[in-house]
Amino acid sequence: MHNIATSLLPASNYLPPNYVDMKAALYSSKNCHDDLQLIKPGAAEDKASLVLCFADKNRLQESNLYAILQPKFPKADIILVSTAGEICDTTVTEESVSVISMEFNKTQICTTTVNITAFENSYEAGKSLVSKLDKKGLRYIMIFSDGQLVNGSRLVQGINEAAAGILVTGGLAGDGNRFQSTLVGVNGIPVEGMVVAIGFYGDHLVVGHGSRGGWETFGLEKTVSRSAVNVLYEIDGKNALGLYKHYLGSDAAALPWAALFYPLAVKLPDTGETVVRTILSIDENEGSMKFAGDIPQGAKVRFMHANFDRLTHAASGAATDSIASTGHTRLPEFALLISCVGRKVIFQARIEDEVEAVDDVFLNNTPIAGFYSYGELSPLIPGNSCQLHNQTMTITTFYELE
Repeated sequence: MHNIATSLLPASNYLPPNYVDMKAALYSSKNCHDDLQLIKPGAAEDKASLVLCFADKNRLQESNLYAILQPKFPKADIILVSTAGEICDTTVTEESVSVISMEFNKTQICTTTVNITAFENSYEAGKSLVSKLDKKGLRYIMIFSDGQLVNGSRLVQGINEAAAGILVTGGLAGDGNRFQSTLVGVNGIPVEGMVVAIGFYGDHLVVGHGSRGGWETFGLEKTVSRSAVNVLYEIDGKNALGLYKHYLGSDAAALPWAALFYPLAVKLPDTGETVVRTILSIDENEGSMKFAGDIPQGAKVRFMHANFDRLTHAASGAATDSIASTGHTRLPEFALLISCVGRKVIFQARIEDEVEAVDDVFLNNTPIAGFYSYGELSPLIPGNSCQLHNQTMTITTFYELE
């Protein structure tokens, strides 16, 4: 699924994080009665310029987390995102809060927002969002979006057009395994439909990225013969749902839940890149399947299934790619992990395996945090444009260099 040929460097070839300029601190609150606990020190609270808060939707609705965070980080832009699971250090939790504060010495931050409800479609929303950012000195754009009301593929198309080659990564908010509504907020109470872009400015910032799935493909490559946006009707002229059920065998009885274990590999006709798409729902009457991203007509597709070892190895591979993409061998000063809710469902009690695999690549020396999402945003290959992914571990790494 992934065509960056990288291998893990020997530990002696990695230099430790610098921690002279950029610093990150991790905080966590595991239940609604707990205050935020400092998990890993780093950034000074009164000097943090960006704070990311990933939390269960109920925690965001029941507690005014912004009111708690703002006095603690008085100079920071504070971003709040609902999740399908929270990552803090090597711990994965549910119904909790994970907070990352980031302090930069030579990098400036600027945020812009749109609400999808104010636009005709997700493409226009994405284009408008990034168009608001001043492009002078802009080095990187971080995106957090509502995960239910947007079409992620079209959102990314609009973002890419306005970004004009600037690196973009991020993720779609989650809602546990409820799939009802998601929340995103910037310096205030989070709401539905919100999309935020965070622009990073300055010549000293270096950002790496890696995104891998680790799924195994099976069956012959087939062609999408009829689709509409993210709804698939026919493959090779045959009813898509019927063909999918045939390949799933006895597991088809558990659809649509079983679809998390059997995503679709889609080779995009315009770029030739292969992305993973997760089924959101099925329509027995139409014999169709609705996916989390677009399924272009004419695309080549293959069915996929899970393999625990390959999924874990893919997570470590994404970490390695995130270092290799920068051209440096220094370990990052912070790593943002955005993984798919589908991977969490599959790993279950072993979910921390993939996070620990990432931590091992960083030699247990880099603060890591993030969340489980309804979609991951990242280029598949360094230098290419951003894509919407499903069922991947997507990692963004940060450095400030002299």
